[in-house]
Amino acid sequence: MTGRILVASRNAKKLRELRRVLAAAGIEGLEVIGLDEVPEFPETPETGATFEANAIVKAVDGAVATGLPCVADDSGIEVDALRGMPGVLSARWSGSHGDDDANTALLLSQLSDVPDERRGAAFVSACALAIPGRDPVVVRGEWRGRIVREPRGENGFGYDPVFEPEGEKRTSAELSPEEKDAASHRGRALEQLVPTLARLAKA
Repeated sequence: MTGRILVASRNAKKLRELRRVLAAAGIEGLEVIGLDEVPEFPETPETGATFEANAIVKAVDGAVATGLPCVADDSGIEVDALRGMPGVLSARWSGSHGDDDANTALLLSQLSDVPDERRGAAFVSACALAIPGRDPVVVRGEWRGRIVREPRGENGFGYDPVFEPEGEKRTSAELSPEEKDAASHRGRALEQLVPTLARLAKA
């Protein structure tokens, strides 16, 4: 029998990422589904001051509405020269939610006068797992690097084309999906949930 686990997202790339993490960990028996595959329910606005707060709200909403275990992530980029911004505002940095090109262009313009040695940044992901009847679990993953001056690469989404991870000459958008999973902030966070997900798969 296959159990189902809801990912509180309509982003197909996030669903594929969790599927790859489960496969890499050898976890079978969990079908990963997204919000488009369950009846619509009221979603609480993401107004939390931290990635963790937003992730927990999304995961609990999904679990309560569907009765399924629900994984939710809130992620973004923290730029040293901008004192940790855009942070939780990453997806709507330019004013409209989810406009990757506009968000990236605004970030690059804000950093145009910042020298290379001060362009440090970190991708951050908080992943929450809510199981009906239990307290939610939340974990955090970080991926350090720097902001380059021009977008490069076609893979990934969000700020991937302008983020060069530590120890790399390629941006996150130039890495293969498998390379990104192995190192990324969301991959690092999801990996911490693997023991709980493995127990769910056997339940």
